[in-house]
Amino acid sequence: MKNTIFDLKCIAKVMKKLSFYFLLILFFAACNSTKHVAENEHMLTRNYIFIDNVKDNSSALEKYILQKPNPRLLGAPIGLYFHNLGDHEKPKTALKWGEKHPKKYKIVKNIFSEKQSIAYANSFIKLNNWFLSYDAPVIISDHKIKRTSDNLWAYYKTQGYFESEVSATIIRDSIHKKATAEYRINRGRPTLLDTIKLKTESLVLDSIYKDAGMRSLLISGDQYNDKVFRKEASNVVKLFRNSGIYHFSEAALGFYVDSTRTDYKTNVEFLIAKDRFKDDKGVYVKKDYKVHRIKEINVFTDYSYTKKEEIHKDTVTYNGINFLAHRKLKYNPKYLAQSIFFSAGDVYKDTLRDLTRNHLKSLNNFKSTSIKFTPISGLDNALKMDLFLAPKEKFTLGFETELTHSNIRNIGSSAKFSLTNRNAFRGAELLKFSFLGSYFNAKNGPGWEIGADASLEFPRLIAPFGLSKLVPKRMSPRTLFSLGSSFQKNIGLDRQTFTFVSDYKWQYNIKKTIQLELFNTQYIQNLNVNRFFDIYSSEFTNLNTVAEVYDIANGTSYFPLATDLKTQASESLRFIKAVASNNGFKISNSSDYNTVLNIQNRYNIVTSDFLIPTLAYSYTYNSQIDFKDNNFSFFKARFSNSGNLLGLLSNNYNVNGKKTLFKIPLAQYFKTDLEYKRFWSIGSNSVFGFRTFLGAILTYDNSDIPFTRSYFAGGSNDIRAWQTYELGPGSRNSGLEFNVGSFKFLTSAEYRFDLVSSLKGALFLDAGNIWDISGSEFVDEDSKFNDLSSLKDIAIGSGFGIRYDLNFFVLRFDIGFKTYEPYLEESKWFKNYNFASAVYNIGINYPF
Repeated sequence: MKNTIFDLKCIAKVMKKLSFYFLLILFFAACNSTKHVAENEHMLTRNYIFIDNVKDNSSALEKYILQKPNPRLLGAPIGLYFHNLGDHEKPKTALKWGEKHPKKYKIVKNIFSEKQSIAYANSFIKLNNWFLSYDAPVIISDHKIKRTSDNLWAYYKTQGYFESEVSATIIRDSIHKKATAEYRINRGRPTLLDTIKLKTESLVLDSIYKDAGMRSLLISGDQYNDKVFRKEASNVVKLFRNSGIYHFSEAALGFYVDSTRTDYKTNVEFLIAKDRFKDDKGVYVKKDYKVHRIKEINVFTDYSYTKKEEIHKDTVTYNGINFLAHRKLKYNPKYLAQSIFFSAGDVYKDTLRDLTRNHLKSLNNFKSTSIKFTPISGLDNALKMDLFLAPKEKFTLGFETELTHSNIRNIGSSAKFSLTNRNAFRGAELLKFSFLGSYFNAKNGPGWEIGADASLEFPRLIAPFGLSKLVPKRMSPRTLFSLGSSFQKNIGLDRQTFTFVSDYKWQYNIKKTIQLELFNTQYIQNLNVNRFFDIYSSEFTNLNTVAEVYDIANGTSYFPLATDLKTQASESLRFIKAVASNNGFKISNSSDYNTVLNIQNRYNIVTSDFLIPTLAYSYTYNSQIDFKDNNFSFFKARFSNSGNLLGLLSNNYNVNGKKTLFKIPLAQYFKTDLEYKRFWSIGSNSVFGFRTFLGAILTYDNSDIPFTRSYFAGGSNDIRAWQTYELGPGSRNSGLEFNVGSFKFLTSAEYRFDLVSSLKGALFLDAGNIWDISGSEFVDEDSKFNDLSSLKDIAIGSGFGIRYDLNFFVLRFDIGFKTYEPYLEESKWFKNYNFASAVYNIGINYPF
């Protein structure tokens, strides 16, 4: 029997090797990149661009090139290799496959059925089609090369190089069926703007233009640039359409450039026509421009295309705005009117139209918002404004699930159920009830968490004494009140939390957001502090080691300390108390004495209940236009304080010298978080990103920092070469389960690129650490941030990752390698740079 098992193991090993070599042979067979290139055809391998005989390696002209080589990863066209594993000549249907492989088809049919033989054939067809779905070889095309030359010539003409010349050469290697394309651009001398003359034929437009004092972008002496002309036209259109000229369009503008001059200068005449009038049907008519005003405003609050012909039975007029509903009006006109930026008699403006549309969308109450302006018959300068609002369902249910994993928690799952009530109090409010639960296996057994919260969001500022008027409605102010609680079992010390949040937020402009957190209060209660030494086993191990030394020095019998959960905490604390009061041991064994006091200090912090009343201000700058924009910057600053106001209400302190309110320790600190991110698009398929974070916490009045508010390092969104809570503080390698600090620096750089289809790759570098700046006597020197010399403790991790884009989220797998380890005594660089010491991170979406 043993020989049989041994033989089976050997066979399995042989099969694995054969499978590996088989796949390796298949892959190298595909590495013939011109496998699917026909005779007399050539695969494009590279484009070369020379500008005035100087080679250009930038990506500035890439968008004008119609043919680009197959994408490469580390110099290899991986997608093309996958494509070459397929065969264009293989059968496309099960019938054709059966005709080509009659024996295989018949065997499956005889053993199973006709249906199974068809499925068998389709599996090979699908596999072949899957290979062929990857990047096919780019076959060089004379026609596309010529069109690219025309594109480059046209581009340089828009830059003022009217005499530029572009030539293209294809260099073919017929033996290997490959080719390169070479574009040579001779720009010539640029043309400069000379005399610039503006001619406005309409008295109305001329008056608006002069009163605005608009500065022209066309400046004599500047190089001709088509983009500047388009920007000038756009600015003029915005000016007039925001001054009541409802029918004005770019068709009324004309630039006339003098092309007869031979001195590389040109005169420009800018003409604004007086009667290039575009009506609502898109037809141009001869009609003088006039300033239009809003005469009538109608809001259809329950619009439906299928009911648009039905009579509106409920109509209310508020501040000159008519609110209509087919049945009963469900929205309070007083609050809905705050989203409408026009009043009767106002001059028409595009900006006010856009503000109205965006404000109504931000209410999250309507599926669609449509605004229509119609000239009123008989009145040349009057408009009727109709708003068609299609409401969303009043009640919606939400359900979210998630798989979780970390170095603290093994595989687990969580779920969140929510109920949203829209327009809860007829003012477009959002009332939301959420219930959450999670279950997982931790290192000390199964654990779970349940929680619930209720939130109410108002689309306006709710503040006393008229303070709401300080933020104009164009900034879309929001007020959020939230109340919640959660309970944990077998997670840490079985924490229970109660949270109340009052949050104010407004959009200062399209890029800047302001957030103010008032009375953001959290109460944290630890229900099972007796498990501290069981959960933080490294602390217990260190304490037990000191107990053995202490017994020898003092003739006591503390060692070994109790491990039974019923007595472990009490016995350990009894030993800590004995050491703390023994001055003789402090003198003879100062290192062990300090170890015990450090453990006592961490015990007091981690097991303590906390009341955390936070007041915070946040400023966010984000220049990203939309989710497709890969050239943008992001900055966020958050300044917060805990305990300053409520601290004035109490003069009580506990036995540890910590201020309390209602006998609960009060967290008192100032905290600052600064984060900056910058992204650059590199070509059409690559992005380079940079992120840096700096945070600091300073306590006062002898307060401790709550564990949940401390900084940590490591994890899938942090320094990916270390697990969560594993790194730091400073150059200390404590071996503790949870390492936290009061000062943090983090920076990351990441290069993201496409691999094949929705599969993307990344190369990254992370650096940073946490330190202690509390000034506590219990903190080792290695953990402190003293001055700039402490920057030598910055840890560095590097690695690579694979991401799969599912459109609605990105599934991410990153491998982080320890590159520089500040806690090592020697050989700090690359000592553990290997797969065995690497950290494997699974995450959702990008790390920053």
